[in-house]
Amino acid sequence: MATPIKPTPILTGRDSIRFAKAMENVQQISPERRKEMQEAYEWYKNAAQFPIYPK
Repeated sequence: MATPIKPTPILTGRDSIRFAKAMENVQQISPERRKEMQEAYEWYKNAAQFPIYPK
């Protein structure tokens, strides 16, 4: 049986302030970069399709 995943700790103090600032200053990516990332994702997705063997 798998080991249960522990709950994620709650951010407090300076960590929470740093996280909030990082979420306010999210940088948008260009449409060209987004297209490159999507193409790479599709390539890896297609490469990772393995045959399923019956038991």
